[in-house]
Amino acid sequence: MSRVSFTSAPGIAPGILEQISEMGDPGWKVTVYDNSKNTYQEVILILVAATNCSVDEAYCEAWEIDHYGQCIVHRADQEECERVRDIIATIGIRAVAEPELGE
Repeated sequence: MSRVSFTSAPGIAPGILEQISEMGDPGWKVTVYDNSKNTYQEVILILVAATNCSVDEAYCEAWEIDHYGQCIVHRADQEECERVRDIIATIGIRAVAEPELGE
């Protein structure tokens, strides 16, 4: 998969692409995998605690985990993703922190 060029994109307001480019790539992601042990409530609570997301967002992520077998639940730098992974793992959920796009 190739990276998006920030030089032009039809339909996007001028200046937005430069702002996105300046934000940089967070570099790492946390993927959570489905299991038969944890309930929706447990998954939602740990996602809120680990990532500080809303309950609604955590519910959507729990639904994806349940229906698709996995979901990326967080993107940040390596240290932050490893912290989130460790918190999620405390209740027996498989969570993996890894670089985006194999970098």
